[in-house]
Amino acid sequence: MASESTNGKQARSHVTKGRRQYQHQHQQQQQQQQQVRSRSSVSECDGDDSFIFEANEAWKDFHGSLLGFYENGELCDVTLKVGSKLISCHKLVLACVIPYFRAMFLSEMSEAKQALIEIRDFDGDAVEDLVKFVYSSRLTLTVDNVQPLLYAACILQVELVARACCEYMQLHFHPSNCLAVRAFAESHNRIDLMDMADQYACEHFTEVVECEDFVSVSPQHLHKLLSSSDLNIDSEKQVYSAAIKWLLANPQHHPKWLDETLAQVRLPLLPVDFLMGVVAKEQIVKQNLKCRDLLDEARNYHLHLSSKPVPDFEYTVRTTPRKHTAGVLFCVGGRGGSGDPFRSIECYSINKNSWFFGPEMNSRRRHVGVISVEGKVYAVGGHDGNEHLGSMEMFDPLTNKWMMKASMNTKRRGIALASLGAQYMQLED
Repeated sequence: MASESTNGKQARSHVTKGRRQYQHQHQQQQQQQQQVRSRSSVSECDGDDSFIFEANEAWKDFHGSLLGFYENGELCDVTLKVGSKLISCHKLVLACVIPYFRAMFLSEMSEAKQALIEIRDFDGDAVEDLVKFVYSSRLTLTVDNVQPLLYAACILQVELVARACCEYMQLHFHPSNCLAVRAFAESHNRIDLMDMADQYACEHFTEVVECEDFVSVSPQHLHKLLSSSDLNIDSEKQVYSAAIKWLLANPQHHPKWLDETLAQVRLPLLPVDFLMGVVAKEQIVKQNLKCRDLLDEARNYHLHLSSKPVPDFEYTVRTTPRKHTAGVLFCVGGRGGSGDPFRSIECYSINKNSWFFGPEMNSRRRHVGVISVEGKVYAVGGHDGNEHLGSMEMFDPLTNKWMMKASMNTKRRGIALASLGAQYMQLED
């Protein structure tokens, strides 16, 4: 009986161990299957015994293998000769990523069958970096290699790398280099980089004008810069000074570009004393008939503002302020849907094309009269929800505050305001 009992225990122990081993193996199989599923997928087909197996991440292994072949110089079937540099690689890999080589290897060109292909007028390091990118999808950009890389990427039509170079150069714009970068971009027809450089030059216009490269820009590029409404300036005087600086440094361009360049300056927006005391006395302006016509246009604009009759006067782009000098539009007071008057104001930035809140007035005002005089905004009269108002307050942009001023003798609302001898803006509720 003891023997039978012992044998029974051993049998049960053996079965238990067997079950544990089976469970452990089953768990391992499940884990392996899960790993396979994570890297692949199986889709049922219409056929009873068929399925589609898709290795979703196998390309990483393929990619790694190709990089290894390249780094070890294995199975290479073509060598690129760039100057003294020899770069061994694979035609198929080059053709997959670089359109230039795809067209070459699929053509009847003699290079398609050559084991050694010489590429002229390229920087060897730049081409080698591009080839490494083909295999690794990684590229290190520096201040020293970005221009030769952009050149190579443009000629070889590797647009991914070309865009990365443009974005890198944008991050390193400076007033002293943006014009040179723009010229480089133009020579390679990189419209995106040209636009980036122009935008930067407009934003930093006064600094760019002081750099050596400014007088060396082409007349076509200068024309585009000076005509832009996005120039970040405090006064049109800065644009005039920039134009004269370039013109005096480039007399060879006067026959074709003198009046065309001055026409991009918005002379009507210059103060009268500057027009008569500076512009009218500039020799290159006095000696050119078309430049004198531009000066007459500016004079007529000021006569028109002073309400004097000017035959055939017309507003033009030269009478339109640039965005940075156009100022801010004020929406003052008013009332909401409930009829309650506001003391708040909203301001519209012409340059940024956006609204923002300004400092609140001291009093709530609806039907308020508003006017701008000599750079300050005045809110006069109105109604505060209980009574008519005779008070007046003034907003000074320098202090960013409203200040109470002398009140009217009579309380008024819905009034009209006018200013004599100054440009003004009027808003009425």
